[in-house]
Amino acid sequence: MTTTHAPGLDDEPGGHPIGARLAPRSDERAAPWADKLWNAVRAADEYAAVDVVTDALEAGLAPETVLLEVIGAVQHRVGTEWAANRMSVAAEHAATAISDRVIACLPVRRPATFLGRVTVACVDKEWHALPARLLGETLRLRGWQVDYLGAQVPTAHLISQIHRTGPAVVCLSGSLPTRLPHAHATISAVQGAGTPVMVGGLAFGADGRYARQLGADAWAPEARSAADRLAAGPLPRPRPPHQATDDLPHLADQEYTMVVRSSRSLVRETFKVLEQRFPAIGGYDEEQRERTAEDLAHIVDFLAAALYVDDPDLFVGFLLWTGDVLTARGVPVQSVLPGLDLLAGQLRDFPRARRFLNAGRSALASRVRRRAGRTL
Repeated sequence: MTTTHAPGLDDEPGGHPIGARLAPRSDERAAPWADKLWNAVRAADEYAAVDVVTDALEAGLAPETVLLEVIGAVQHRVGTEWAANRMSVAAEHAATAISDRVIACLPVRRPATFLGRVTVACVDKEWHALPARLLGETLRLRGWQVDYLGAQVPTAHLISQIHRTGPAVVCLSGSLPTRLPHAHATISAVQGAGTPVMVGGLAFGADGRYARQLGADAWAPEARSAADRLAAGPLPRPRPPHQATDDLPHLADQEYTMVVRSSRSLVRETFKVLEQRFPAIGGYDEEQRERTAEDLAHIVDFLAAALYVDDPDLFVGFLLWTGDVLTARGVPVQSVLPGLDLLAGQLRDFPRARRFLNAGRSALASRVRRRAGRTL
């Protein structure tokens, strides 16, 4: 089992502004400009990309439309193309850098009166910054004073910023479900400082289910919805300080904690047995060995995240997405199954973990059988 690039870390599918889906397109004129920007981005031509955005604005597109329906649409396509193996990691990173650059072309005018002050940041350990940037720029265009803090904001430093600036709300962005435990700690800490929290991003589920589980004060599926919600009125005052188990009582079984603590040994032992049982792995070069170990580490990380929120669907969804990525790269999906079996064997005393692993294995095996049937 090996990929050309570890799935789920650098290129979580979508990368949309603070949500699981792009906002419904509201200006039909945006599509041709998105195509032009895509061509510039695909050619890694920063100058052409700046020209496209400038020309779109001069043609009468609203800055928010350019931000979300041109730049945001292109960034969504970048994620889709990477997952389909039609775009390399280097090209994806270059495209993201260009998107970040052209955002600076949008006009930012100081309003006569600010609607209020908002802090926008990524969850600690979350370095997909562009979704949060898109939200921050949307709020600026709507008349908010925005403190945009970027990627991987440590919770302690975020709290210091809140005490210093006194925002009306903190908007947290998270793309990876593996960051949900960090998000939970941050949400609780910010609320403990007396500031309400709005969250968004793929990490919180397409319907915001994990936002509710983790006790966020609000959730928005995309940037426009977030801006509309803030414009509608202040968020409710946050709850008093509380413990993680108050929101997630299933954590009392310690399965999440034990899997996290043993994650390195789980990966190490699984890889060692795979080498013994499958001689082909012994012939892997160093890069293939590293990628295989990374894939196993991602599986354990997503298993831990699923245990944290007690949702096997989170783990199953990741495995099916991984299967699609592997297929696009010519790697047999069934290569994942032995690793799942070995992990289940090591976690035999963890009933929730075994149940999640079995659910993932069943879903992946079913997909393998369906695809095999189509090729007969």
